[in-house]
Amino acid sequence: MMMGQNEDSKQLALVKQKYGFDKPIGTQFLYYLNDLSPISFHSKSSEDYTFLTDKKYNATTLFSIGNTTTVLKVPYLRESFTKQGKKVSEVLAETLPNTFVLAVSAIIIAIIIGIIFGIISALYKDTWIDKTIQIFSTFGMSVPSFFSAILFAWFFGYVLHQYTNLEMTGSLYELDDFGEGMHIKWKNLILPAVVLGIRPLAVVIQLMRNSLLEVFNQDYIRTARAKGLSEFQIIKKHAVKNALNPVVTAISGWFASMLAGAVFVEYIFGWNGLGKEIVNALNTLDLPVIMGSVLIIAVLFIIINIFVDIIYVWLDPKVKLE
Repeated sequence: MMMGQNEDSKQLALVKQKYGFDKPIGTQFLYYLNDLSPISFHSKSSEDYTFLTDKKYNATTLFSIGNTTTVLKVPYLRESFTKQGKKVSEVLAETLPNTFVLAVSAIIIAIIIGIIFGIISALYKDTWIDKTIQIFSTFGMSVPSFFSAILFAWFFGYVLHQYTNLEMTGSLYELDDFGEGMHIKWKNLILPAVVLGIRPLAVVIQLMRNSLLEVFNQDYIRTARAKGLSEFQIIKKHAVKNALNPVVTAISGWFASMLAGAVFVEYIFGWNGLGKEIVNALNTLDLPVIMGSVLIIAVLFIIINIFVDIIYVWLDPKVKLE
């Protein structure tokens, strides 16, 4: 794959030796863990797979013992098989910010609209307003993202293009008509963000409604009403904050999964993010890019969940950090 049509047995042997593919699977796995570790050990021998310790890889030599050098470095995710030796970290640095912008935009849409409609649904429980909102939220949860993406791209980007001025495909940065530079096209964010936010939006509506109805039955809400507080003051100062715990839990999970679940949406809308890069890497069997993407998504998932645990302390005084 890396040599294209110029492959021969001698070059193939050199590539396998360079990346350690001529070693047993267990040894290759240890090599990979060694590359990921900030403190790692590397052979000085050019005949063995070795991590290059020059400035190109941001590595600092700590000490050497015999033929082994100990270095301090940033985690090394290796090089792409199909991008002419380009480092995986560079590929992720180019695509992850676009996915992050898309995921944040989608989750903001889901939070704002979901909480508002959840409150409305709870206030008008069992009325036609409540039932209509529940039908739309159930429909939103049941429709796959790739189908929604195709439908929205066709309807708003093609059928109604002259009214919406939206394109069927497009990324955050696009080359201008004269080919002189890249420019931000914020309008290209609208459709993929809405499509990606539909399913978490539906979940937030359901959770907010059910949680708020449970809070309305608490004694302190009845006390607040007995004191003569308006319904708006009760919801704003007492009910919403206490009803947000399950919503925050759902949002954290959805936000983390969006970084991985944006694959179909990004690919259909031509959004140059991590999801589209994963699809391209799967099609070309670019294993270092696939493994690096999975690892970065896992790390982000852990960080987000830790951040959510901290938010719980602010939302619920009974929760303590230990």
